[in-house]
This record gives sequence, structure tokens and C-alpha cells, in this order.
Amino acid sequence: MILWQTLRFAVGGLAANKVRSALTMLGVLIGVASVILLLAVGNGSSQAVKDSITSLGTNSLTVSAGSAAGGSRATSSVKKLTVADAKALASDADPSAVKSVAPVVTTSATALYGNVSYSPGSVVGTYPAYFETSNQKVAHGDYFTDDDVLGSRKVAVLGATTAKQLFDTEDPVGKKIVLGGTPFTVVGVLAAKGGSGFTDPDDVVIAPLPTVQNAFTGFGAVNQILVQASSADTTTAAQSEITRVLLGTHAITDPTKADFRITNQASLLTARESTTKTFTVLLGAVAAISLLVGGIGITNIMLVTVTERTREIGIRKALGAPRAVILGQFLTESTLLSVIGAGLGVAAGIVGSHFSIVGIKPVVIPESVLGAFGIAVAIGLFFGSYPANRAASLRPIDALRHE
Repeated sequence: MILWQTLRFAVGGLAANKVRSALTMLGVLIGVASVILLLAVGNGSSQAVKDSITSLGTNSLTVSAGSAAGGSRATSSVKKLTVADAKALASDADPSAVKSVAPVVTTSATALYGNVSYSPGSVVGTYPAYFETSNQKVAHGDYFTDDDVLGSRKVAVLGATTAKQLFDTEDPVGKKIVLGGTPFTVVGVLAAKGGSGFTDPDDVVIAPLPTVQNAFTGFGAVNQILVQASSADTTTAAQSEITRVLLGTHAITDPTKADFRITNQASLLTARESTTKTFTVLLGAVAAISLLVGGIGITNIMLVTVTERTREIGIRKALGAPRAVILGQFLTESTLLSVIGAGLGVAAGIVGSHFSIVGIKPVVIPESVLGAFGIAVAIGLFFGSYPANRAASLRPIDALRHE
């Protein structure tokens, strides 16, 4: 009965100042929703990076030019990667460790089809092995072949986004596009992978390496060499084979002076996950400030409430209301403010997570929902305790004299 009466008095007290109570709840709502949404954005960003990296396959390795140790060697003195390096890897590396090799050059160009002009995110020149190594599946048509590479044929495979932009609902397979002034026949369209944050992996045109070199980049260095290990278990062995072969082709005897870098998806994933975890923690810390501000708002509102109701407190104490009852009433009011505000904040955070934010699909962390709600309620109790204690400590005679 006492608990019910305390709750009834608390609800009545809040209802007597609807606007003030609503604004206080709004502060808590914003704090809780911010925590849930910002942590969801961080988690969504982490998931997008993870999906992007793992989509390449766990047995994929990327070879890039540059000092592996990040030393101070001049860029001009570092030997670039070439098609000859890729051919050496394909022929000399242990086939039990290395399954396929694909040199890659990237450039940009404007594509034309009829009256439609579009600039895809990248134009890639490579070998057919690239598609399997990078886990690219074809949705319509087919990949280009080794014969297309040997014959430098002007054929291309389009990413889903590029195909949509150029052809809309029309089937691109068999149609001709003009890419940077060179006509290409579309032989296939890749299955959509989906965006991963700020980049679109489907916004691409892929063509035979010699064709792209002849039309755009020249027959010089390649940007990178994509290598597929025979299995996920042989990734380490494949990395050792790549190092051995390239040290030979680059005439380097000291492995510590290698002028190339090898990255595998596992190490890249670990590094990116560490970065995104830090990013998520930072977002959570920023959002937690909103909860603190909401708690301070509860303190201010409850202090004002105690001041306004000083005579009421004096009357109740004069009629025999014990200190615990007064304390319980104001603690209940502050807790109700935080509970209702936190509940609305949880709802707002979950609803908001259904929309993309800065190109990222938020992924709600269940622990963040429970944690934000629990912390908000705890903040209500903590920041409401001082005004409640102040109200309970008033002497009846002083309270009754208050104007």
C-alpha cells in the first residue's frame, strides 16, 4: 500500500508539471538513443569492413610495391611490380601452395552507351584468375577467358552498379560500350556484392589486362598482384613462396630489404577490426556524455520541484509523514523520469537503426540497449538522490515558513 501511494504521488507530481517533465525525459531520451545509435553505427561500420574483406576469400593474398617494413627507401629506388613478376609467381611458386595469380592495373575512364554517359568507380585490367581470387560471381553472361587476354580482345565484365547506370533494365550482355574512346563488348555482369561504407565494390569495369594497358595505362608496372593460395591452410606457405620468388626476380638477397608488401585477409581483418573497435568505443564515449547531461537535467528539475513544493513537504511532515516517505517520493519521481525517458530512447534508437547513416547500415548491439537503459535508470537514482535527500531533511517548521 505504501509503495502504491508513493508511486501515485510521484505520478501526480510529474503530471502537475507536464512540460517540465517532458523536457527532462527528452534529455534522457536523446542520451539513450544516442548511445544505441552511435554504437550501432560503429558496429555496422565494423561489420561492413569485415564483410568487404572476407568477401575476397580467406585464402587471398595481395602483393603491393613498397618496403614491407615501411623503411625510408626512396620511392624511385623501389622496383615496381610487373607482369613478369606475376608470371614468375605462376610458374615458379610451389603449386601446392599457390593456386592462381592475377596481376591487376586500375585506372578510370568514362563509359558511354547510346546517350548515357557514366564514370564507374574504377576500371580494372587483369587475368581471368582475378574473378575466383576476389570471389567475384557472374550473374549474367560469362567471364572473359585466357584467349581474350592473349588476343587483347576488347571485352569487358561490368559490376552490378555500372550495369544499372549504363543499361538500366536492359540486358548488357552482347552490347557495346565506349570506354575512354575504346569500344568494348560486354560479355558478363557480376552479381551484386553490396556497398561497404563509403565505397561501392559493384561500381567497376573489368577487362583483359593487355587491353587496358594498351588503351589506358601503358605496358609498365602493375598496381598489385592478387594471389590465391590453394586453401586457407596454405596461406602462410603461399606467402613464403611469394617472398622467395619475388626476392629472386628483384635480385634481393636480404629479405629485410624486400621492396614489396604481402597482405592476407586475416591480418588485414585483424587490423581493421582493431581500428573499428576503437572507433566504436569513441562513439560510445561521446554518446555517454549525453546521458550525463540528462542526469544533470534531472538534478536541476528535481531541485526546482523540491523548492516549489517546500510547503507541501512541511505539511506532510507536520502530519507525521516519516523521512523515508518523503525521500521515497522524490526518488520515485526522478526514477520515473529516467525510466520513461530511457524507454522512449530505446524505442527511438531501435527505430533509427533501420535507416542508413552516412552510408552505413547500423547494427544494434543488444548489450548497448540493456546497458543504456540500465545506466539511464541508475543515473536517475543517483542524480535524484541529492534533491530527494534535501527534501527529506527539511524541518517541518522551516518548510511551513517557506514562501
